[in-house]
Amino acid sequence: MSFLKRLGKNITKREKYIEKEKEKIEDLKVRLNSNEITRGQFNIKKGKIDHKIRIMDARMRTLRGMMTKEKKHIEEKEKEKKLKKKEKK
Repeated sequence: MSFLKRLGKNITKREKYIEKEKEKIEDLKVRLNSNEITRGQFNIKKGKIDHKIRIMDARMRTLRGMMTKEKKHIEEKEKEKKLKKKEKK
């Protein structure tokens, strides 16, 4: 189960990272509206941040897939143990 816990922690880290990146985009919008940065600078920085978010989303999907696969594997092992116990009786 420690493997599943580590996967869960990893997913929550990625979610927090995505939230921070989304906050950065909001800050950029505020800076754009207050004319601190130009529209071009905003688009470049926003594009980089969006790329990071897409990467993290892909990693999270992979981790979630690993979690479901591991859970199924554990359930199958438990079923096999139960069947062996029934056969012994």
